[in-house]
Amino acid sequence: MEQQQDNNTATNPSGATAKAGDIVVLGFSGGLDTSYCVKYLTDDRGFQVHSVIVNTGGFSDAELAQIEKHAYALGVSSHTTVNAVKSYYDSIIKYLIYGNVLKNNTYPLSVSAERLSQALHIAEHARKMNAKAVVHGSTGAGNDQVRFDMIFNIMIPGVEIITPIRDLQLSREAEIAYLKQKGVAMNFEKAAYSINKGLWGTSVGGKETLQSKGILPEEAWPTQVTKTEAEEVKLHFEKGELRSVNDQVFEHPAQAIQYLQTLAGPFGIGRDIHVGDTIIGIKGRVGFEAAAPMVILKAHHALEKHVLTKWQLGWKDQLAQFYGNWLHEGQILDPVMRDIEAYLESSQEQVTGDVFVQLLPYRFQVIGIQSPFDLMSSKFGKYGEMNTGWSGQDVRGFSKIFGNQTAIYHNVKSSQQ
Repeated sequence: MEQQQDNNTATNPSGATAKAGDIVVLGFSGGLDTSYCVKYLTDDRGFQVHSVIVNTGGFSDAELAQIEKHAYALGVSSHTTVNAVKSYYDSIIKYLIYGNVLKNNTYPLSVSAERLSQALHIAEHARKMNAKAVVHGSTGAGNDQVRFDMIFNIMIPGVEIITPIRDLQLSREAEIAYLKQKGVAMNFEKAAYSINKGLWGTSVGGKETLQSKGILPEEAWPTQVTKTEAEEVKLHFEKGELRSVNDQVFEHPAQAIQYLQTLAGPFGIGRDIHVGDTIIGIKGRVGFEAAAPMVILKAHHALEKHVLTKWQLGWKDQLAQFYGNWLHEGQILDPVMRDIEAYLESSQEQVTGDVFVQLLPYRFQVIGIQSPFDLMSSKFGKYGEMNTGWSGQDVRGFSKIFGNQTAIYHNVKSSQQ
């Protein structure tokens, strides 16, 4: 392991490196990679390891208790659980809803969004612990390494970033062999599919997503289809936020999201495969199920189309697309994101009302909306039928002036031919 230790010596901007006995904070999930990190950092490097898990809606209380027990069994000096569900919504998800953000018109940024929330909380914990180093278990082949590194560099400059799995280029087999040698008791059987669950959706990766053709089989989806009869749900939004479902009012929108997931998930709604560009330049495929997010985004957008003006919708689309892409690439701390969030927040002033959605197996449809701010009011006219707010003569004059410059252009062009 001495050669590996040399390879893993990463320096921080000041040139200093953590040494045996120093406090290091590890973002811990309890899986193979972070379990390896604990044993390697404690046994081989002699660090005082303090683990922290940030729950963004993917763990039950029982699972969190088991992860804490596992962390102490591995040898951590302390373990902290951060409940970040509400703060995750307040700082990120809320704006994804305001912007109707779907990456490549497909993916609700389930994992990329929660990684940023986790990174921010881990950095804060490292600061509180006065840690000499912060550790994450990312490999060198994905997006997460960039997200974690970048946020740590910004939030806790001067704190060394240690990444054993990436820097030692460890295979799964090598990690398992090392942990068995250390007498670690855990389930080393690799599941056929890797699953990452959070408040804003669940990602699913497997052999079918490693190539350009293939769909996940029914048994791979975490939520199985158990509902077959159509159901109608009423979603109530107040200034763009989901506040009640079927007249059941929730203290916080995150709770409304979780409740809607229990209603829509068993229909198999929100399943898809996303093909995207990674931060490091390669393309990748990932399966996901996001019943509540997909229903909320489409319902919210339907309400917006009724209550916002043409150019509010137009500018929102442009800004939201940039916001989603920049968020996906880990740039949550860029001040331009606060500027866009301010615009998105302002745009929601009149996004209040009910949206009616029919849930069916594998799909859903928006039936309509009711809102006191509905711009489709019949007193201003009925599209394609009756004009009540203007006369035909008004339209004649408007049409002539509206096309005036274009008419001048073609007139001049014809005179020169």
